[in-house]
Amino acid sequence: MEKIQSNNNRDRKMANLKRIIRDCFWDYDISENDILDILKSNNIKEKAFLFEKILLNSTRLFHDLKIFNKSDLKLLLDEYKLPNFNRDFAFRRKNLVDVYFLNKPLLVEELKWII
Repeated sequence: MEKIQSNNNRDRKMANLKRIIRDCFWDYDISENDILDILKSNNIKEKAFLFEKILLNSTRLFHDLKIFNKSDLKLLLDEYKLPNFNRDFAFRRKNLVDVYFLNKPLLVEELKWII
């Protein structure tokens, strides 16, 4: 039973990685194993590249960013520099991720609750 559950989790993870590749890496030749290798590595530049592609392109943003461990995600968010292209879009998505994962304040005015 435990082995079947483990296989189901692995299959689900690989299906999620395939969707991430389809959503975020349509312009790159990258495999599920490449992504797993990046996540396991200590290479912060590769992780930052993976993070930015997901941040700017994912259709399931919060779900997909859960592939990073919490400490890596915090570091990537803290060090992320907004691009000049699509700056407002990137700012909004990054702020939403900050709020969701790090409990930081919401800075996007039109998304704030008015009481």
